[in-house]
This record gives sequence, structure tokens and C-alpha cells, in this order.
Amino acid sequence: MAEDIHNMAEDIHNMAEDIHNMAKDIHAAENIHVGRLAALREEMKKVGIDAYMIPTADFHCSEYVAPCFKAREYFSGFTGSAGILIVMQDRADLWADGRYFIQAAKEIEGSGITLERIGEPGVPTREQFLKDHLRAGQTFGCDGRCITKAEGAHLAKVLGQRGIKMNTAYDLPGLVWKDRPELPSNPIWILDEKYAGESAESKLARLRKVMKEQDASCYVSSKLDEIMWLFNIRGGDVEANPVALSYALVTEDAQYLFVQDSEITDEFRAYADKIHLSVGRYQDFFDFLKTFEFKGNILYDPNFLSCQVYQTIRDSLEAAGKRAEDCVVEMNSPLDYMKAIRNETEIRNFKDIYIEDSAVLTKFIYWLKKNVGKIPMTEGSAAAYLDHLRAKVRDYIELSFGTISAYGSNAAMMHYEPGEDGGAELKPEGMLLVDSGGHYLRGTTDVTRTMSLGPVTQDMRRSYSLTANSNFQLQDVVFLKGSCGMTLDICAREPMWRNLMDYKCGTGHGVGNILNVHEGPQSIRYHQRDAADLTPFAPGMTISDEPGVYKAGEYGIRIENILLCVDRGTTTDGTFYGFTPLTFAPLDRDLLDVSVLTPKVRELINTYHAQVLEKIGPFMNEEELAWLKNECAPL
Repeated sequence: MAEDIHNMAEDIHNMAEDIHNMAKDIHAAENIHVGRLAALREEMKKVGIDAYMIPTADFHCSEYVAPCFKAREYFSGFTGSAGILIVMQDRADLWADGRYFIQAAKEIEGSGITLERIGEPGVPTREQFLKDHLRAGQTFGCDGRCITKAEGAHLAKVLGQRGIKMNTAYDLPGLVWKDRPELPSNPIWILDEKYAGESAESKLARLRKVMKEQDASCYVSSKLDEIMWLFNIRGGDVEANPVALSYALVTEDAQYLFVQDSEITDEFRAYADKIHLSVGRYQDFFDFLKTFEFKGNILYDPNFLSCQVYQTIRDSLEAAGKRAEDCVVEMNSPLDYMKAIRNETEIRNFKDIYIEDSAVLTKFIYWLKKNVGKIPMTEGSAAAYLDHLRAKVRDYIELSFGTISAYGSNAAMMHYEPGEDGGAELKPEGMLLVDSGGHYLRGTTDVTRTMSLGPVTQDMRRSYSLTANSNFQLQDVVFLKGSCGMTLDICAREPMWRNLMDYKCGTGHGVGNILNVHEGPQSIRYHQRDAADLTPFAPGMTISDEPGVYKAGEYGIRIENILLCVDRGTTTDGTFYGFTPLTFAPLDRDLLDVSVLTPKVRELINTYHAQVLEKIGPFMNEEELAWLKNECAPL
């Protein structure tokens, strides 16, 4: 009888599992992305492609992309800013990094897509996955306009060793996505030299000096932010990134820019004539490359130039009887490095706007704490109020990214944004994480604060205080010239690592000047992703300092200041650099546990808060100032 009961129990268990699987199948069948993937697979069959990759990229390998380029989101449902989808006939896999593990899992549920958590034990790289799942003679495909030359060459080499072919000629998503948005098109505008701090002519001269040093007769770029920087122009083709879709080619005595006709204003045309800039049509760039007479070596950055641009140059050279390998010079973008070092005008403007932006955030924090629980409030409405305050600053242009307003467990998703329904209701308890910023004529801001809305747990206070230790330990570091972000990252992580904790993202990124809020080549993270991560810091560079604690299903904490690299002096032992903060907004006093703070960090916070009070106190009204004085009182 015991055996019968055991068998019955096993049958019931199997039935329950079958019902669960049936429910999953039904849910998947109802998921719109299942149908879209099926349609894509049909197109793959027609052209003989066995695995098709859809990255998060436009034709310029940008980090953030316009709606018409969000093919990965269209087919997977995952809305994060970074991720790669690979589709085969019998499976589909999405690679996402630690910022998006929780979000991606939620958004692809029911699609049949497997989430590959980058960096986790047992998770294959894309290359290993393709080698494991494709056989010799099969074909891997992607749109060559949406991957870099370096990535394309690497994939071709790795897959070619297994006899796997590569085809970059097809935009298969375009065949399935029938209501795909049009290319964005917005007027180009001129950034006055009083904000740029250097003329386009001067920047071109600096570029040509590098070209001469590298024995190159031309430089080719498809990277939007460096093209905008080089010519002191801006656009509006990517949300929160003031760039125009464009290509550029600079020779020893001429400069060419290719943009959409609809974006050219009379002001821009006059400016182009002034700086002797030849302007062509965006859609004609590839035909231009096919007929252009390359007289010497061609300089480009393989990590930014699109695979398709390189292939077109290669075809043009071969048509002229030249070997591409003999005519190209590859190096990390010289413009990217020049752009990363703020000039005196930019530094002055950055210091100015960061004080005003910090004052806006501080006013928001006071409003939030005063009103939570008293008026109806959601993640979205709180973000909208902050956005409204920021928009009132005199030279405001637009947000530098969509405001992240994450309450409670939502904050464990590093790049969470509330949906159209406004997101979670804010209650007078727990914590709210807000990561926000704006583009102004005086510069670009980015700042994160985590605020208590009422009672919090001791674990939350401990995590917040450890984050403060990490933040200020990095902010206070002094380092030898030549040090890069991989050298400095441990300054931030050490307090976490000492407690056997970590955060699954980088510690810091560069910040552009009315361009991309995430700017390279400088960064702070302990592992190397590409050669640019070894870029040494130099005075004038701006970098974020944003350690955090993220506990899935519980809470998320981040404290972010933007730092300016400065010269600390030279001795017989060398030249030393350090950082000074640009951001001046108070930490949350209710979340600081003095017993967790190191004595040094306690002292640093007190000094910082004195600066906060001095710099942004004049922007506060009487009531706000009384509150701020209490927040900034010595610990």
C-alpha cells in the first residue's frame, strides 16, 4: 500500500509538472514575440542563415539608439540599453549584463528566449555559444552596419576556424518589422565656441597632426559623438543624445560630412562654408567611398567604425588594385581621447552647471521627504517633478537619459524605469533610488542619490554606509600618472569585497559635454573589456563614481558623484593626480550608520557636506536651507 501511495504521489507530481509546462506553452503562444521570432526564422531559411545576431546598435554602433534601430527589443521584448539576441531555428538566446539580469528575465518571460547572464559561472560567451551550436558549413549572419569592424573580424576568425561561414549582407529584421519607424531627422545646430572652448579648425588641425604621425592621408569615422565634437555641431537624432546621424572623412586638406538633407538649416550651411566643410547626403556615403580616390593610408578605429564601412573601403581599395592590409592604420580613436579631456572653458562651465544641477536635485530631495505619504506619489510622478525642476534651469536642453526612479525592490534593477502606468506607489517607508541628469549648454550632468522615505532596516543602513565608504574612498584617492581605471577600481570595491560583497557593473564612466552621458575611453572597472579600458587618466577628464548594493527582490542602493581629474603635484617620484567632485548634493543622514563608516570616510563626508552647504545653500529658500543645514551638520 505504501508503494501505491508513493506511485500516486509521483503521478500527481508529474501531472502538476505537465500542467505547469502546458501553462508555460500557452503563455508563450500568447506572447507577441514568439510570432515575431517565427517570422524572422522564415526569412533566415530563405537566405540560408542558421544563426542570426541582433545587437543593440544603430549604423554607428551607438550605445543608445533611435526607435527604428531597436530591433533587439522588437523581437525579444527586452527594453534595456544593452544586450544581444541570437536566433536559431530551435532556440533564441539573449545576452545581458549584471545591470539587467532581473529586468531581462521579467521582460522575456513567455517568449521562449533563454537569458544568458554575462559573467555568471557556466554562461558561454557569444563566440563559444556559436561554436557549440553551429556546424561546419553552416552560416552565421548579422547586419554589417550594426557591428564594428573589430567585432566583425573577430567573429569571422573564430567561426572560420570551425568552418562556419559569416554573412553580414542582410537586414533581416527589416523584412519582418513592417511598421518600423523611419530614420529620425532633426535640425543640426551649432555649438558656440564660448561653450565648446575650441574651434572646429583647431580640432581638425590636432587630428591632422595625429594623421601625419601615423602616416595616414585620411581619417574615417562613423562614431556620432566624435563627429559632433570635431565640427562643434549637435543634433537630435537619438533620444537624450544630441547627435545627428552622420559619417565623416577628413583628408590632409579637406573635410567631408554626410548628413540627411532634412537636417541642414541655412545657419548650418553658412557655418559649413565658413569652416570649409563639404556636406554630402547621408544615404550617399557608401557610394562616395566606392569612388573616392584613397591616395595614402587610411586611419580609423576598428572598435567604432562599422563593419560595413570598412568592407566598402576594402572593396574600393581592391578595385583600385591595392591590398587593404597595406593601406589601413588601426588605432584607438584620437578624437575620443581629445574629446575626453575638458578644456578650460568646459571645466569652468561644468563646475558652474553641476552646482545648479545639484541644487535642483537637493530641492527635489527636500520636496520628496516632505510630501511622501501626504500626497499621492508614484515612481513616475516623482521623476516627472524632478524633470520639471531641471527644465527650469536657464540653459537646459533636454534630459541626458530617461530618469531612473526606482522604489523598493525595483531599485535592484540598475537601469529600471517606471512604465507608462507611473510605476510603484511611493510610501513613507523604505528607499527610493533616483538616477538622473540633464544636457545644458554648459555641460552634461549625471547624479544618483538613494533616499529614505521613512523607516528602513538596519541592513539597508549598513549597505548604504558601505556604499558611502566605497564612493568616498575612490573620490579621495591620489594616484601616479599613467594609472587607468583598472588600477583605481579596487579603491571603490575594497570596502565591499572586505564584506564579501560586490556590484555587477563598472564603478565609473566618462561623461560627455552635451553628447553621450556615457563617454569613453576612460572608465573605472576591474576587468578589461577592450583596449580603451587601459586608457590612463589625465587632468580634465570627468568620471562617474557610482558603487552600489543591489539585492534582488529587496532593494537597491547607489550613490553617484561626477569627479574631475586634477593634478596633485610632481615630486622626484613622479607626477600625481587625483579627483575633485563636481556634484554637490547631500547624502541621506537617516541612512548613514556611523559605526559602519571608516573614520576617514566620516571625515571626508563632513568636509563634503560643508562644501554642499556652501555651494548650493544660496539656491535654497528659507525652509529648504534649514533642512539642508541639518542634513549637512557634522556626523
